[in-house]
Amino acid sequence: MSSYKIALNFEDGVTRFIECKAGEKVLDAAFRARINLPMDCSDGVCGTCKCRAESGRYDLGDDYIEDALSEDEKDGGLVLTCQMVPQSDCVIAVPAASAVCKTGQSKFGASVAKVEPHNDAAIVLELDVEANAPVFLPGQYVNIDVPGSGQHRSYSFSSAPGESRVSFLIKKIPGGVMSGWLESAQPGDKLDLTGPLGSFYLRGVQRPLLFLAGGTGLAPFLSMLEVLARAGSQQKVHLIYGVTRDLDLVQVEAIEAYTAKLANFSYATVVADAASSHPRKGWVTQHIPADALNDVDVDVYLCGPPPMVDAVRKHFDDEGVTPNSFHYEKFTPNVAPKAA
Repeated sequence: MSSYKIALNFEDGVTRFIECKAGEKVLDAAFRARINLPMDCSDGVCGTCKCRAESGRYDLGDDYIEDALSEDEKDGGLVLTCQMVPQSDCVIAVPAASAVCKTGQSKFGASVAKVEPHNDAAIVLELDVEANAPVFLPGQYVNIDVPGSGQHRSYSFSSAPGESRVSFLIKKIPGGVMSGWLESAQPGDKLDLTGPLGSFYLRGVQRPLLFLAGGTGLAPFLSMLEVLARAGSQQKVHLIYGVTRDLDLVQVEAIEAYTAKLANFSYATVVADAASSHPRKGWVTQHIPADALNDVDVDVYLCGPPPMVDAVRKHFDDEGVTPNSFHYEKFTPNVAPKAA
């Protein structure tokens, strides 16, 4: 392979992808792409270019000093971009805002391919994106300008990265700006998008995964599941999908399909409505099997409305559960997601 794709995730949620040539250092590749990553000496002495490698293989060599990067920091995934030579595609968390690094959000165009209502609960929107559309990480979102409104709405991709057609699972809101526009949207209608954005995305998979989705917070997990299936992942993955009403259960067929496409995948649906005849009623926290936590050697991903996210976090605290890693994203219909 002559080059590797490196995702630079800045602390303000902006993601930029750069190409790193074989044998090239990340700092040099970023500079070639006109992105000024933090640096001072560029010789492995000062530690100014320290970032965190969240996935991928790389070589740091031995030309840096201990004061710039200690063994404990190295073991914890910290790297010096002035010394880091990728040996695969990588994801790097940069502890600086994109504006500080003289870069910013990408804007691109798309056209409506399909609008598919799901009961009165949600809408699946499929878009054909322009050839210059940026790549995203599974779990990230974009801002979509609503034509004629002067406003935008934020939606997570439900499709896998790298496709010319992307999809979103949108909550249907009576009187909502985007919901209203979609009622009359036609194939070929043009839209402007900004992104990708967000620090909620699938990291390197090294242990079992527990996915907790609430409502249309299912969207990023569909993207993650497709990426895992294409990679032939053998890790255990359990998804719990919670909704308020029976009618809110959408795209269950898509989830079910992954039981055949993805080894060691299982899922459960939960309905909060006490009047429902669904076999699992109540809250997601009441239906987390002990084996899905794998004695806390598990990476947990959670996406849903704020009350759900807060309830799951409180449940873990009350139960003394501290997963190996815990990534979550809150969303409300009219506010950009917030990740941690």
